[in-house]
Amino acid sequence: MTAVVCAGMAGRPHPSMPEPDLRSLFHRLNNQLGTILAHAELLESRAPTDAERRRAAQIVASVLEAMTTARAIRELAVDTLLET
Repeated sequence: MTAVVCAGMAGRPHPSMPEPDLRSLFHRLNNQLGTILAHAELLESRAPTDAERRRAAQIVASVLEAMTTARAIRELAVDTLLET
């Protein structure tokens, strides 16, 4: 349980640090999704059974969809900021 708490705290900036900007938040999100994608692809390639390969493939597909969604949100946010 300690590892989960520590991992959850890793993404939070120190209180004395300035708030991250939108660009850095999207960069961090993309990096985190990239890490998940790499692990899912590794699981998929090493899965001993078809059922486990299918599950890992679903994770890969979901992460790719999440990356596409994050990209769309980023583009919308940039367009919105340019309009103001």
